[in-house]
Amino acid sequence: MVFALLTITIISTVTISHIGTTVSKSLRKLPIYSVDTNEKKIAITFDAAWSAEDTDELIEILKNHNAKATVFAVGDWVEKNPEAVKKFHKSGHEMANHSDTHAAFSKISREEIKQEIVDCNKKIEKITGVAPKLVRAPSGDYDNKSIEVTESLGIKMIQWDCDSLDWKLLSVDEMYSRVTSKVQNGSIILFHNGVENTPVALDKILTKLEKDGYEFVTVSELIYWENYEIDNTGRQIKNGKTTNT
Repeated sequence: MVFALLTITIISTVTISHIGTTVSKSLRKLPIYSVDTNEKKIAITFDAAWSAEDTDELIEILKNHNAKATVFAVGDWVEKNPEAVKKFHKSGHEMANHSDTHAAFSKISREEIKQEIVDCNKKIEKITGVAPKLVRAPSGDYDNKSIEVTESLGIKMIQWDCDSLDWKLLSVDEMYSRVTSKVQNGSIILFHNGVENTPVALDKILTKLEKDGYEFVTVSELIYWENYEIDNTGRQIKNGKTTNT
């Protein structure tokens, strides 16, 4: 059931602008890992590629904490679980793109990457009426080529800075410790649906973060859509500002 996820560590000393920057071959482009903000806002995200049996439970937990999440769905999963997509969408959660077949972007051509994104978007839009503007590379496996293709489609690529590692079937307490010790303003937290301990861990984590004063928003509500830079850690920074107000 479990896909091997690859979190790619990028080492660079140069800040990259999102607007038409020419990048040398030695410098990797970065997706958005987190957002620089003074506001206590974070984004809860799920990668959806496996079962959908916990959909109602996740939606109820999110509702209890007044949380809106972003669901990065694989096209194949969307086709198999249209009712789950409808439920997430109707509950106010954001549906986003996680490729059509979960193909590794770094190992396929530009045209294939484009087709993966376009096909998944069509499947989600057919159900929700809304075409996603966000994509997450399968297994976090991106390269300059895939980011350039994504940008050419007017879509932003999203990673995460806080990983629950639920896909490793960690215990509830292990996930709780990982997330609550790493979260900060502007964090993007990664979970998966269809994983045994995720619902209970999610409830416990949201309870803690809610007490700490955090607001749970969609990724589209968290990120800056223009006039920003991305630093060497993948943190999105508003040009001339440190808040998203």
